[in-house]
Amino acid sequence: MEYKISNRLKIASIILVVLGGLLWGWGYMSSHDVTEDNISEYMNDSHGEGHGDAYHNEDNGSASAYKVESSQDEDHAEEGHKMSHEEHVLHQIHNRPYAALYVAAFFFFMIALGVLAFYAIQYAAQAGWSPVLFRVMEGITSYVLPGGILVLLVAALGGSHIFIWMDPDVVAHDEIIQAKESWLNKTWFFIRAIIFLAGWSLYRYFSRKFSLAQDTVEGNSNFKKNFRISAGFLVFYIYTESMMSWDWIMSVDPHWFSTLFGWYVFASMFVSGITVIALITIYLKSKGLLEFVNDSHLHDLAKFMFGISIFWTYLWFSQFMLIWYSNIPEEVTYFVSRIEDYKLPFFGMVAMNFVFPLLLLMNSDYKRIPWFVVMAGIVILCGHYLDVFNMIMPATVGDRWYIGAPEIGAICLFAGIFLFVVFTALSKAPLLAKGNPFLKESENFHY
Repeated sequence: MEYKISNRLKIASIILVVLGGLLWGWGYMSSHDVTEDNISEYMNDSHGEGHGDAYHNEDNGSASAYKVESSQDEDHAEEGHKMSHEEHVLHQIHNRPYAALYVAAFFFFMIALGVLAFYAIQYAAQAGWSPVLFRVMEGITSYVLPGGILVLLVAALGGSHIFIWMDPDVVAHDEIIQAKESWLNKTWFFIRAIIFLAGWSLYRYFSRKFSLAQDTVEGNSNFKKNFRISAGFLVFYIYTESMMSWDWIMSVDPHWFSTLFGWYVFASMFVSGITVIALITIYLKSKGLLEFVNDSHLHDLAKFMFGISIFWTYLWFSQFMLIWYSNIPEEVTYFVSRIEDYKLPFFGMVAMNFVFPLLLLMNSDYKRIPWFVVMAGIVILCGHYLDVFNMIMPATVGDRWYIGAPEIGAICLFAGIFLFVVFTALSKAPLLAKGNPFLKESENFHY
C-alpha cells in the first residue's frame, strides 16, 4: 500500500508558505517603520498598551531590578555603554520578526527531532507494537535535515537580534559573556550545530535505508543493523540534544542557566513529536490507508502523549520551584520577567501542556477515539509552541511581545514547508514496513 501526496495538499502547503512569507514580510516592514526618529512618538502612542509596565516605572521594587537585569541589552550594560530607554525599546521592536521566525523554525524542527528519538527507541527496545507506524515516523523525520538547516539559517540571519552574545559591542562590555566566550562564539556555535545535524541526519539516512532494504531481503540482517545503530545513536542523541538546547535556546539568556534545561527541551520535543505521529496516523486512516493500524495503536500513542505531558510538567515544576524558592536574583529573574510580562502565554502554556492533557487523556476509552485524540493533540501542539515562545521572546523582545503578523506568518511558512517535506517523503515508500520481524505482532496488537 502506497500513499501519494495529493495536489490539494501540495497547493495548500505552497499557499501556507507564500501566505506565511507575506505576513512575516509585512511584520518585518512594520517593525522597521519604527526608527530612531519616531520611536518617542510610537512609545507615546503605545504607552499603557504593553503586556508589562515595569520598564515604565523606575521605582518598581525588586521585580523591576530583576527585569532590568534580565533584559537583553540593559543586562549587559556598564557605565558608558548604557542605552536610553527609547533605544532599548527600538531594539526590541526590531528583534521581534527575527525572534518570531526563530520560534517557528525551531518548533517544527523539534517535532521531527523528537520523532527521530522515539523511532530510535522503538528499534533499540525491539518494541513489538509500533512497526506498523514506522513509515509514518520515517516520513516525519525526513524534516530533520531541512528543518535543522532552516533553524541555522534563521540563527545566522538573526544574529544578535536573537543571540546577544553575537554582538561584539555587547561582549566587549560584559564580563560574564566574556568568561563564556570560548563556548559562546559564532565559529564554534555553527561548528557544533553542523556536527549535531550531521549525526542526526546520518542516523536517519542509514536507518531509513536499512528499513527499506529489510522489505526486500531474506533474513533479519538489516533489522539487526538498525538495532545496533539505533542503540549507538541514542547515546549520541542524549549528549547532542542537551548541548543543542544550551546553544540554540538557553543562550538567548546568556546570564542564566539551568542544569535541567536539556531534559526540559527534550520532553517538549518528545511529546510534540509523538503527538504529530498520532495526528498524521489518524489523517492517513481517514483516507482509507493504514488499515493495519487499530485503535490499540492509537491508544498507545495517546498514552505516550499523556505520560510525556506529565513528565514535562514534572521537569517544568522542578526547574521553576527550585529557582523560585532559592530566590537568587540572577536565577529567578528568568521567571520574574515571564510572570510579569507573559502572564497569558506563561500560565496558558502550563494549562495547555498539563491540565488539558490530564483531563482529556486520563480516561482510557477516550484514547481510542480519533477526534478526541486530535483535539488533545492540537491543544498540546499549541501549548508547546507557546513553550518555545516563552523560552525565546522574553530575552529578545521583552514586554513588546504580541501574537501578530510575524508570529502567524512564521508559523504558516514553516508549517507549509513541514507538510510538503513530510508528505512527499511518505509518498516515496509503502506505508507498511513489511520486512520487519515484529510486524505480525504489531498487526495483531490489541490492548
